[in-house]
Amino acid sequence: MADMKSASATSAGAGGRAEHPVRSKTAGRLALLAFAGVLAAGFFAFGGQHYLSLEYIKSQQAAFAHTRDAHPVATSLFFFLAYVGVTALSIPGATVMTLAAGALFGTGWGASLVSFASTTGATLAFAASRYVLRDSIRARFSERLDAINAGVEREGWMYVLSLRLIPAMPFWLVNLLMGVTAIRTLTFYWASQLGMLPATLVYVNVGTQLSGLTSLRGVVSPEMLAAFVALAVLPYGVKRVMAAIKVRRLLSAWRRPDRFDYNVVVIGAGAAGLVSSYIAAAAKAKVALVERGAMGGDCLNTGCVPSKALLRCADVAQELRRAAEFGVDVSSEVSVDFGAVMRRVAEKQAEVAPHDSVERFTRLGVECHLGSAKITSPFTVDVTGDDGVVRTLTTRSIVIAAGSKPAVPDLPGLADLGFLTSDSVWSLRELPKRLVVLGGGPIGCELAQGFARLGSKVTQIQRGPRLLPKEDADASALVLKRFMSEGIAVHLGCTALRCERRGSEKFIILRTPEGERMIAFDEILCAVGREANTEGYGLKELGIGLTPARTVEVDPWMRTRYPNIYACGDIAGPFQFTHMAAHQAWYASVNALFGRLHRFRIDYSVTPWVTFTSPEVARVGLNEDEASAKGVPCEVTLYSLAELDRAIADGSAEGFVKVLTPPGKDRILGVTIVGEHASAQLAEFVLAMRNGIGLNRILGTIHVYPTHSEAVKYVAGQWKLNHAPQRILRLLARYHAWMRRA
Repeated sequence: MADMKSASATSAGAGGRAEHPVRSKTAGRLALLAFAGVLAAGFFAFGGQHYLSLEYIKSQQAAFAHTRDAHPVATSLFFFLAYVGVTALSIPGATVMTLAAGALFGTGWGASLVSFASTTGATLAFAASRYVLRDSIRARFSERLDAINAGVEREGWMYVLSLRLIPAMPFWLVNLLMGVTAIRTLTFYWASQLGMLPATLVYVNVGTQLSGLTSLRGVVSPEMLAAFVALAVLPYGVKRVMAAIKVRRLLSAWRRPDRFDYNVVVIGAGAAGLVSSYIAAAAKAKVALVERGAMGGDCLNTGCVPSKALLRCADVAQELRRAAEFGVDVSSEVSVDFGAVMRRVAEKQAEVAPHDSVERFTRLGVECHLGSAKITSPFTVDVTGDDGVVRTLTTRSIVIAAGSKPAVPDLPGLADLGFLTSDSVWSLRELPKRLVVLGGGPIGCELAQGFARLGSKVTQIQRGPRLLPKEDADASALVLKRFMSEGIAVHLGCTALRCERRGSEKFIILRTPEGERMIAFDEILCAVGREANTEGYGLKELGIGLTPARTVEVDPWMRTRYPNIYACGDIAGPFQFTHMAAHQAWYASVNALFGRLHRFRIDYSVTPWVTFTSPEVARVGLNEDEASAKGVPCEVTLYSLAELDRAIADGSAEGFVKVLTPPGKDRILGVTIVGEHASAQLAEFVLAMRNGIGLNRILGTIHVYPTHSEAVKYVAGQWKLNHAPQRILRLLARYHAWMRRA
């Protein structure tokens, strides 16, 4: 019992000793805050800010100079301590005091005083922040702070140096923020000393020049102008210096070859890679192109070329079904030979293939390497050929254009039953009697309609509430109406739950607004999007980051984290179109070759695209949904193709042209066209937007009659009619009435 009492007393005593430091530290924090608050309040209460104004210092300049000359050491010490106090308490006025240092002590001694005083004051504020704030912030934001501290432990000095070299970054904020991190005090001190020195020199020099002004003429003296120029260019110079330091540190981990085999190595021979190689060769650079599959990439082999060839066959079949509308007698039902269709698709691919072939690009000056590429450093690419031999290519720059692949949903039972994608569908030789298409985006819609027109019974399943969710709502509705009229069963707002086999039949089970539903199929086509090819060629090993969309992270100049490694096309996003891959490739290749001289920032401001359904859906710029979501005020001008003579004559009058403009202005913000020739009509709007041409000038342009392009002029005319000056028209009516009386 005595032992228990003794243990209890010991425990209580230990508890009392454990709590005492906590109370003591809390009291100390409160005391420090109170002391700092009293000093700051006293400073402002007694008008201290008046003494830190440029006007006061200028008015007392002569008196200050006299005191300095009489007591140089005491004056310097007083100034030093005052500067430390101002910066330690984060009181506004450090900038004025820095200018005053130049005016009182000259550039050399003034810069020395300010440099050490500002760093000492900053370190005191840093220590106070650490003492008062760090524990409470760590308790609330421990996970975020741990992530920051991990970076600080690696290169904390770089954090401080970067922040100090940016004059726009508040001095006091850096002190407080770094105080709650794990950076060492000594590291903070010397990094701050170094980081603040350039700005200190510039500001002190400006103060020195200002002190010598006796008239307004001095403002335009060479010395004064030089001081202001230095002040103005400091942020840009700092940015360049920091970028150079960052690049140097990043590349220092890799051995740089004494000589490069190539100016640029391009990985991937799809649209982006071919354009990049072509541009580099045209600029007389030595370029290597590496491709592990077939030249031409997705566009030639599994995308644009085969899909459009198939859609052309489907369109012909559909036109023949409509033959009676045009007075043409088709005596028997239209019959599609699917094998012949796929042979024609292959023939068209073969006709286009020479444009993307090894032979053509070799003639252009590109060295083509067939094999798998792996980036082993910012300057080397290993190419493994089919024979297993590895060849190392050294290069000054690398362009990654590895493309994308179809995304496959994680759907139970799908892999067991087998499925098609936009890559594998071209292996079909028999037309599926019942085809399920998962996805309502451009690829899903194009292939769903194509196979339906060739004779498949198509069921299209879309998770969202409408087809083509990125397009104008009216466009989506019109496409849905056409699909349903052609016999495509479209299920919107549905979730695919699983696939299963029952006997010899394959089924997909859906969750619909009405409950579960089972649909039988012979083939299922996954068209739920594409994902970038980011695996297998060294991105992870080099630490090249990915975006949330799993594309390679690039800056506006198409650079990755390494300044000599670029990415373009599907792998870079945000657009997965062949024409956008070519657009990005120009910037990537030109910047890779000439970035040291001048870099070109990519421009996405006028980005067109087309979904090649029937009717086609073409757009550029904003649509109504996007304008509303972004809060962009706009007017909508609509022209129906039912009023276009050529569309009426051709029997293709279904569709519209919709143009968005700022209220009261003819500048084009965006266009959506739905119609059989929408892709051709769009080009005029793209040109107009790119060159700042408004609807008034389009209206004044002669368009040939009767053509589908007249719709462009007519929508401009509709806009003009909507903005007709009613007051002037009323005056004209009176004028003409008066003329008739005369």
